[in-house]
Amino acid sequence: MANAPVQRMSQLMAKTLRDDPADAEVLSHKLLVRAGYVRRTAAGIWSWLPLGKKVFSNVERIVREEMDAIGAQEVLLPALLPREPYEATGRWDEYGQELFRLKDRRGGDYLLGPTHEEIFTLLVKDQCTSYKDLPVILYQIQTKFRDEARPRAGILRGREFQMKDSYSFDLDDEGLGASYALHREAYQRIFERLGLDYRICAATAGAMGGSKSEEFLAPAEAGEDTFADCPNCDFAANTEAITYELKPVDAAGVPAAEEIPTPDTPTIETLAAHLGVPASVTLKNLLVKVDGEIVAVGVPGDREVDMDKVEAHFAPATVELVTEIDFAARPDLVRGYVGPQGLEKVTYIADPRVAPGTSWITGANKEGMHAKNVVAGRDFEVDQYVDVVVVQEGDPCPKCGTGLKLDRAIEIGHIFQLGRKYADALKLDVLGQQGKPVRVTMGSYGIGVSRAVAALAEQTADDKGLVWPREVAPADVHVVAAGKALQTELALDVSEKLRAAGLRVLVDDRAGVSPGVKFTDAELIGVPQILVAGRRSAEGVLELKDRKTGEREELTVDEAIARLTA
Repeated sequence: MANAPVQRMSQLMAKTLRDDPADAEVLSHKLLVRAGYVRRTAAGIWSWLPLGKKVFSNVERIVREEMDAIGAQEVLLPALLPREPYEATGRWDEYGQELFRLKDRRGGDYLLGPTHEEIFTLLVKDQCTSYKDLPVILYQIQTKFRDEARPRAGILRGREFQMKDSYSFDLDDEGLGASYALHREAYQRIFERLGLDYRICAATAGAMGGSKSEEFLAPAEAGEDTFADCPNCDFAANTEAITYELKPVDAAGVPAAEEIPTPDTPTIETLAAHLGVPASVTLKNLLVKVDGEIVAVGVPGDREVDMDKVEAHFAPATVELVTEIDFAARPDLVRGYVGPQGLEKVTYIADPRVAPGTSWITGANKEGMHAKNVVAGRDFEVDQYVDVVVVQEGDPCPKCGTGLKLDRAIEIGHIFQLGRKYADALKLDVLGQQGKPVRVTMGSYGIGVSRAVAALAEQTADDKGLVWPREVAPADVHVVAAGKALQTELALDVSEKLRAAGLRVLVDDRAGVSPGVKFTDAELIGVPQILVAGRRSAEGVLELKDRKTGEREELTVDEAIARLTA
């Protein structure tokens, strides 16, 4: 970084834009394009221009330094991968349409890697044969591919993206726990060095598999994840990972179930209005198909079913809503009046809020009829309890009971204790101390390097443009020549002196560009310090502006160099 040549904007391949791109939805997308950091190549595919590549490389450098510090060894695996390892673990099918599949000229099946658990497992299987070879942590910074249905938000959600993925290989669960802890601490150092505001949240494992899983989330309006934060204790979790204890209640005093006429009430809203009751005393029963088989999902009437949770529960099976055709094939399922009592050939899952002993008003499986005093565990059985409701602001904290606070966030990191899922599928064993094969246990740890750039832009930008933390900025100081020959001469001279002092310098020496445009571009580009050779250049006086705080002061050349190198 130190003593890099001065970057002159007159020679820089980066054109700033006055207006937001027409397809831009989020702040980082707008500003990274306008400031000349990235350009769209195709839907979900982005090119990094010189300024953007500098920021990306700085993020990459910080990640690499902290991974090296925990003893991880860097490798580089191919992005084009064979089908067979992914078929062995089941992920060739589990990934579904998100997987880029292709054939070579001989008809062989390949994929563009979305993540590399299988290939790292095979690498270690080839290289490590004895317990003496473990533990080992390997990592790479590599391009990944996922065929997103709707690429959006610029580099936040692309079909091609850059990621650091690392993998730990240990002899036992205790070793896995130690490797996981090393990564967790390294991630905290990485995100603190990057200047990101983040939360560590409990998460689901998803297609990765394994047991323990945590996400590192950067709060931002553009985030696609919702996480819950308890204001009273240390609980924090992705809403998809929140679970509640099943708490049965005593239903001894509840009368027998009774059918009641409720004409023209096929929705919870119309039913509650007709009976003059709150929606919370009704039972909503959503019908879905899981690989073609009908499943009913029961939740309180005032809550919504979280389809992401339902899909995660049944993964890798395909989940879809029932259709008119399905109802026609099953006349016993009366649309708008389905109740769990008496259902046949239907699996019934329910949220823990539908606990044994709870009493409900629900469909009577007859047109225009509902039933009241329908008790879970007495009048119907739940095949399986699964947390499937959309978590709401104010829901009780599972740990202390305080109302939860919800926020949007960008996932910037995810760590998993995979266990032996991939080692079992690919038969990864080493010879143990007793001379017998030992099945290796694994961890998987990812950081979205390109996502971190977007997350920083989202969190730190202001109404004028980007505001990079110094360690990731494309330069330490942006020198602006206000326009006249004397000012340009001074700007170039001080830029060389700053470079010689070890600073990274971007200088706006463009001829024929007005001072106003240069100042606007400097704020848009977001280098931490802006040094202007302006009206007092003849006196050797410059203006130094802190991009984040807006504070300004006039300094001589020597004073400016001393201040910036302090």
